[in-house]
Amino acid sequence: MKTLNMILMAVIATLLSACNSEKEYDATGTFEATEIIVSSEASGKLFYLNAEEGTRLSQGTEIGLVDTVQLYLKKLQLQASMKSVDKQRPDIRKQIAALQEQIATAKRERARVANLLKANAANQKQLDDWDSQLTVLQRQLDAQVSSLQNSTASLNEQSSSVAIQVAQVEDQLQKCHILAPINGTILAKYAEPGELASVGKPLFKIADIENMYLRAYITSSQLATVKLNDPVKVFADFGNGEKKEYNGTVTWIADEAEFTPKTILTDDERANQVYAVKIAVRNDGTIKIGMYGEVKF
Repeated sequence: MKTLNMILMAVIATLLSACNSEKEYDATGTFEATEIIVSSEASGKLFYLNAEEGTRLSQGTEIGLVDTVQLYLKKLQLQASMKSVDKQRPDIRKQIAALQEQIATAKRERARVANLLKANAANQKQLDDWDSQLTVLQRQLDAQVSSLQNSTASLNEQSSSVAIQVAQVEDQLQKCHILAPINGTILAKYAEPGELASVGKPLFKIADIENMYLRAYITSSQLATVKLNDPVKVFADFGNGEKKEYNGTVTWIADEAEFTPKTILTDDERANQVYAVKIAVRNDGTIKIGMYGEVKF
């Protein structure tokens, strides 16, 4: 009996060894997420920054504010300048009304003299004098209209210039409001309220951990069987033999080969060059960045 038990144990050990020698996966890698380091776009005192680590945010949510007082005062100053420019704009119709009335009167007098001349009650010189006066008045009107139009054009350009400056300040004011660039979770916070922010200073890091991907490596022999948008099985390794299966989709395949990373195992241990692939995975909240994973094509 003892001999029989030893034989059975040897057979079981052999079977287990054979099973373990067969790999249950085609490639391995680590889980990654789209990470964004949000930096300040304005300079000034940081009034508040609600970016605590682990906080989930929706895209466009305001979570911080940089001092806007000086920019707001500058905007008020520019708006006052624009009003001043607008008040200086001449009313061409009103300013030429008097001269137009003189021309109308001169035309009536010329017509009257012309009728008198036909009745031999006036002379040609009187008619010529009115013609000359009408010419002078018309030239004065043209010169005045040209001057007023030039003045209006110059003021319009000044107004446009000030309007552009106002738009620039409004853009700077908008950049003082710190918004979440994506739907994601805060991974790290680099600044605190009361600190002086400057353009380009990192404020926090956010990542979309709901839509993660496994970066794995395949050999050239596997490359022919893997295509974009292929559905695959992904296994998250939680350690101690605990794994969980997810559905994945191949979203990217490297164009160039690279040397096998030290932490990556492939089916062909002799392969010294591999191709990186990204496999999109919908995270249920259990997958963490940097966690090891396996994939089966």
